[in-house]
This record gives sequence, structure tokens and C-alpha cells, in this order.
Amino acid sequence: MNEIETGTVGKAGAVALVVAGGRGVRLGGPVAKQYQDLAGIPVLRHTLLAFCHHPAIAAVAAVIREGDRALYEDAARGLDVLPPILGGASRQQSVSNGLRGIAQLAPARVLIHDGARPFVSAAVIDNVLSGLDNHPGAIAAVPVVDSLRRSRDGIIVDEVPRDDLWQAQTPQGFHFASILNAHENGGEGHTDDASLARAAGLDVALVEGAAENFKITTANDLTRANAAHAARLFDVRVGMGFDVHRFEPGTSVRLCGVDIPHDSQLAGHSDADVALHAITDAILGAIGDGDIGRHFPPSQAQWKDADSARFAAFAVDRVHARGGQLAHLDVTIICEAPRITPHHCAMAARLGEIVRLSGDRVSIKATTTERLGFTGRNEGIAVQATATVRLPV
Repeated sequence: MNEIETGTVGKAGAVALVVAGGRGVRLGGPVAKQYQDLAGIPVLRHTLLAFCHHPAIAAVAAVIREGDRALYEDAARGLDVLPPILGGASRQQSVSNGLRGIAQLAPARVLIHDGARPFVSAAVIDNVLSGLDNHPGAIAAVPVVDSLRRSRDGIIVDEVPRDDLWQAQTPQGFHFASILNAHENGGEGHTDDASLARAAGLDVALVEGAAENFKITTANDLTRANAAHAARLFDVRVGMGFDVHRFEPGTSVRLCGVDIPHDSQLAGHSDADVALHAITDAILGAIGDGDIGRHFPPSQAQWKDADSARFAAFAVDRVHARGGQLAHLDVTIICEAPRITPHHCAMAARLGEIVRLSGDRVSIKATTTERLGFTGRNEGIAVQATATVRLPV
């Protein structure tokens, strides 16, 4: 998506604008809430993934705070997103900057979403987009279910009827030209984009949101989010991957992203990292999502000499996009040479970095075939990998 040119989103195209420029001071911690850890990856990455993998979203852009670029680059690593847009002093100013930043794409629609709402579902995104079929604006919302009271000095003074009361969420969707005009000509101080749109005379529809689409604001919210994520992961899957690459003249062998000196190299269309290829297939197999050849065909020139770390990271992203989590990797490298043991620690560390797993969740072993078969004749390397994945039921 970061190569989309002016006006290429198209008439029906929708762009997701993820607002992630806040400081999150109420949550506390060393970094803003959108960059804090949720189930092993930054909160913001969960949010970006939800839109990156939605078929109706043509492009995804984030609005970030100046000084957060390094944090953002880590959260968005490997994702197909547009370059980040710098925000302003307020959320309203940040959204205005974001709208101007994507204006060259000429989208028909824009969905504006809080970066700290990581549990937005495809169904909620669909609901907002459907609402825009008949209205210039549509926002996700849930009905107020608890009794409401008005107080004075801590004493109840009145009951507030909850009929027809809704709790607004994001995404908030709009016809792009209309909301851009509202931002360009509206005053400051609006609570959200729906408020600004209504002040500009736009009808804004309420569509069904979801209780789990809550915004992380406090430390308790983050604790709740981690518990909610873990509580859904009852579906344990195991995938297996196997790959083989032959040797050809060279000076090193790449395994798990580490170059090991050797008198040969592995042959392949990409960097021929046979270990990462087997790992990618194991992860994709666990979620029933095809294999490496389906997503990265060797017939396509763009993958020639590609870093196989991209393939493995992509597979993990596919797990995250389904609300799941990679739990463990077990890798067995089968060869006579080179010797794997001296490089074991470096390989495990690099693999953990690629797939975002701690060291106790990555196992790398090496064995031989006692001089039998093609590996025994030192003609190449074989790798088998097992991936354990947890998915929501």
C-alpha cells in the first residue's frame, strides 16, 4: 500500500485512518498506550492488522506523534501500510492532518479509528461500511444497558432514561469529501468526528458495534485486554512444515536468518533459508492458510533473493489477523554440514525476533541421517518444523 499513487484507491475504495498520536498518560508506563504490549505485540499492531487484512480496505494510514516514529516502525514492521502522518496538538487536529495526508489517494470513503481499540472485528468494519451506502456518515456504537444517574456532590439527584442512548465507538466512517470539508471549515472542541460531521449538517447513522471493541485508556483496561485476548484462545492448532534445498557453490548457508560460513550455499529463488521456509509452512498449516508457494510464488520476480524473514513474519501476521497467537516453534535441521551447534544461540535469538517469541518458546535442534540419503551425501539440507498456534474459538 505504501506505493499507491495519487487517485488510485478508486470510486468505491475505502481508506482506514488509524489515529495513534496520543500520549496515553492515564495508562502510565514507559511508552504511550498504543505501543504497549498486548499478547506479545504492540496494541497498535493489533489495530493495524484488523484493517490491513480486511478485503474492503484499500489502504491503511496511521497518524502518529512526532518522536514516536521508531516505536511506530516496530509496531508496523512488515505490514502493508502507508507512510505515517504526523498528528497535531489535539485529536481533531491529528485527524485533520491525516485526512489531508491521504487526500491524494482520492478515496470515496474513510474509516477513522482509534489506535487503542485493538479488538475491532471485520463484522464491525462491515457494518460501518454498509451504513455509508445510505448515509454520508456512520459510526459503530453499542446501546447503553446500565441504569444512569445524575449526581451532585456524590448524591443521586436524578435518573436519566437510557432509552435511545448509545455509546459511540470507532471506526467512524464518512464519505471522504464531506468529512474533509467538515474538518477544513469546522471549529475546534468537538468530541469526535461524528460531532464535527453533525455540526456541518451531515446525517450520521448508528450501526452495530461490539462490547469487545473497547478503547484501552487505563492500566485496568490493558489488563482486561490481555485477559480478554487470552480467554478467547481455546482452539489449539499444530502445523507441520518440511522443506529441502540443495547445495550450490557459495561461501555461506543462511538458516533462521543467520549466515553460517560454509563451502557451499543453498539454492533457491529467495535467499533459500530452508529453515524459515519450513517454519512459514508450519505456521500457515496451523491456521489452514495454504503454504509458502501460494503466498510467495517462486515464479514471481519480486521474491527473487528476498529475505525469508519476510515470509515467516507474514505467516505470524496471518495468525494475529485472526486474533490468534503463535505459542511455540520446534525446528529440526537435518544435515551433515555445516555444524549447527556453534550458531544455535544466534539462530534462536534471530528466529525469536522474526516471529516475536521469547527464547523459551523457540526450539532449534540439529541431527544427521547417519550418512544415509541426500543429506548424508552432503547434497543439501532438510528442515522439519512444528508450530503451535492458539486461535479464538
